[in-house]
Amino acid sequence: MARRATAVGFAVMGAAALVLSGCTSSGDDGGGGGGGDGLTFWLQEDLPDRVAATQAIVDAYTEESGVEVELVSVAEDQFSQLITSAAAAGDLPDVIGGISLPQVRTLSSNELVDPDAVGAVIDDLDSATFSERALELVSDGDDLLAVPSESWTQMLFYRTDLFEAAGLDAPDSYDAILEAASTLDSPDLAGFVGATAPGDAFTEQTFEQIGLGNGCELVSEDGEVELDSGPCVDAFAFYGELTSDYSVPGAQDVDTTRATYFAGDAAMFIWSSFVLDELAGLREDAKPSCPECAADPSFLAANTGVVTSIAGPDSDTPAQFGEITSWTVTAGANTEDAQSFIEYMMSDGYEDWIAIAPEGKVPVRTGTPEEPTVFSDAWATLPAGVDTKAPLSDFYTADVLEAVAAGPEDLARWGITQGQGDLLGALQGELPVATAVNEVSQGADPATAAEQAAEAVRSIAESLQ
Repeated sequence: MARRATAVGFAVMGAAALVLSGCTSSGDDGGGGGGGDGLTFWLQEDLPDRVAATQAIVDAYTEESGVEVELVSVAEDQFSQLITSAAAAGDLPDVIGGISLPQVRTLSSNELVDPDAVGAVIDDLDSATFSERALELVSDGDDLLAVPSESWTQMLFYRTDLFEAAGLDAPDSYDAILEAASTLDSPDLAGFVGATAPGDAFTEQTFEQIGLGNGCELVSEDGEVELDSGPCVDAFAFYGELTSDYSVPGAQDVDTTRATYFAGDAAMFIWSSFVLDELAGLREDAKPSCPECAADPSFLAANTGVVTSIAGPDSDTPAQFGEITSWTVTAGANTEDAQSFIEYMMSDGYEDWIAIAPEGKVPVRTGTPEEPTVFSDAWATLPAGVDTKAPLSDFYTADVLEAVAAGPEDLARWGITQGQGDLLGALQGELPVATAVNEVSQGADPATAAEQAAEAVRSIAESLQ
């Protein structure tokens, strides 16, 4: 959900960003790509509580295996800079965890992963225990580029109490969303709030869901850029109307959209499943502040519904956006120990791993050959939250939790299934779609914005050839 800074072709960036947080030391033998008695493990995560929880799992692995592991916390917005410098210095980590689908593709396009080692891990764990959709999204032909670990789902959250009072249907289509936004919008309440900030991956992610729902694809099956197609222009027009006519003023991002809904100032917003614990009042630094929330911190959770798939008029089926986060073995790694470590994190350490943030870590490995649903069953009972811990089932209906759990099987993503995953990864450097979204939110012509975004994507595609 945070901003990414993946550059086209991993262009070398300033060394000033080379700030890593090593959490434990494995001495001179760790990592470096190419053997040794230890491992260097980069975790794309910098929230202290999550890093500490991961360190505890790493320590348990070391105690069991005898393999020392140096855990290095890497902020998401510094990842591309740091991996570029590490590759140039011949000092890649052995294992990388928590990486997104676009990052997997960018690593692969730069020949920084070992697909044979990855494939062996999945064979050892048994591919039948994984979500088929997740495996498809991390595959390039017959090669597996990463071990898919968990998913988060992007959803449209809406105030069920306000919808019921106004007699509105669930906002699961363009028409229903616009009807609800126009009906509920007032000087005291925005009908909708969604990401519009330029240069922000969250804006691009939000629009990808909106676009997919209308049959708008980044590229065709032949690899031709389609952002200026009719369905995409209509998607830009829809989102432009929604954000310019029924939202709050100013460019909106991951923090402001959440804050507006949490304050009770919006009837709908788009965010990821990571917000579920915060919406329930389980995190002190991101608690709901609506008028009713002072007496009941879980008021919004009790009065919020979710829509996972949105349908536009130009598409026959609705679409759902989300992310698969994965593990990978780097090229030239201490392969045997790297494979052993990932297998541990996906088996003995897996429940503890998804327990770090169950609201955003829905397991894509549902179980083992002996117990096919052991991990998915455990996920449903895990306590969520940071300062306060409680199962999500204490706050949300079974329908909401079932929608979150089903996310991995229904995910759609631009470019990957058309064999253009490298392009999707490269776009994270310039984020042309976010620029177009920002422009239409300020009243720009949707067709012009779509054409400019398409031309920018074509230019990036040509640079990859």
